[in-house]
Amino acid sequence: MTYVVSILFGLTYLGMALGRVPGLRIDRAGIALIVAVVLVAAGAVPRGAMSEAIHFPTLLLLGGLMILSARVGASGFYGEIATWIARQAGRPRLLLALTIAIGGILSAFLVNDIVVFAMTPPLCAGLAARDLDPRPFLLGLAAASNAGSAATLIGNPQNILIGQAGALSFWGYFADAAIPSLAGLVISYGCVAYVWRASLKAPSTDAPSEAVSFDRLQVGISGAALVLLLVLFASPLPREISALLVAASLIVSRTLPSRQLLDEIDVPLLILFAALFVINDAFARTGIPEEAVRTLASYNLLPDRISSLVPISLLLSNTIGNVPAVVMILKVWHGIPEGILVGLALLSTLAGNLLLVGSLANLIVAERAAVQGVRLTFRDHAKAGLPMTILSMLVAGLWLWIGGYMAL
Repeated sequence: MTYVVSILFGLTYLGMALGRVPGLRIDRAGIALIVAVVLVAAGAVPRGAMSEAIHFPTLLLLGGLMILSARVGASGFYGEIATWIARQAGRPRLLLALTIAIGGILSAFLVNDIVVFAMTPPLCAGLAARDLDPRPFLLGLAAASNAGSAATLIGNPQNILIGQAGALSFWGYFADAAIPSLAGLVISYGCVAYVWRASLKAPSTDAPSEAVSFDRLQVGISGAALVLLLVLFASPLPREISALLVAASLIVSRTLPSRQLLDEIDVPLLILFAALFVINDAFARTGIPEEAVRTLASYNLLPDRISSLVPISLLLSNTIGNVPAVVMILKVWHGIPEGILVGLALLSTLAGNLLLVGSLANLIVAERAAVQGVRLTFRDHAKAGLPMTILSMLVAGLWLWIGGYMAL
């Protein structure tokens, strides 16, 4: 059974790296679900142990945040913000700065995948109407969603998982990560502005203002709910319960059907998380990961230093993806010190800016832009992604070292 589990574990993460099964229309969530079901059916994970393998608080927290972000989207806020940004087309560099600043701030408090999903189409449409090349602005949005989300424990799925697994303080982590995250936003602007400087000099034309459905009352309600959530995060109440309480209050509405909000929950992402929990639990039961960690520790090769965690974050985030990578690391390496967890959250997130496949947010921007007729290629992303990632991770590494979070 050990060999079977090991082979299936390897095939799972090969599928995470490829993103699909060649010849079949099966994505990462589908791959993980199939393997998890096979492992449970084969007895690699006892049926009674499935509830222990899946970390439900993480799934509940993520689901609650998705409902909050869906309520924000239903108010028309994302569309209004994206359209307002596009109206600044007469000054392309200012437009890029606004895209990165607003995208980064929103991604810090409203899961980044949902933010870029909602903002990409109206941003594409507004820029195209003004004869501007949308690509540098979309790349700025993707980069900002990664760098900005690194600032908090609710900005992206992997940080949610790290915060829950390590019981990290929400505001304590924010104090630790805000500066390198802000530096990442500034670096993103500088790299995109320089690499795409020709596009940012392109002339623009006036276009009529787009009609956007925008409900100020609903925006106010959503804003109050977010403030309440942040206050609750400072209380002893578990974060997942806080998120569910806020989500439940937002479902109550005289005008917005609850089904509309629930339909916005990213079920495939939750399935991916749950399935990876099961797969990693099955692999852990073989004893191989524990032995591997002991061996690495004996040779002082654990990624507990900046010099080792940086390359590992870059490699794993841009092959199997930062979410599967973090799930795997937390499962096989127990008792990770808090400083290293902070480093893992920061570095695994910033590493997602390297290549187009580095984060789910990048792929969402590319896919949503393609629907609008804008093609973002692997090369388009890498031109600015390579320098911005190297520089931002260098700054983050120095910050972690100077702050005493990790050794060099």
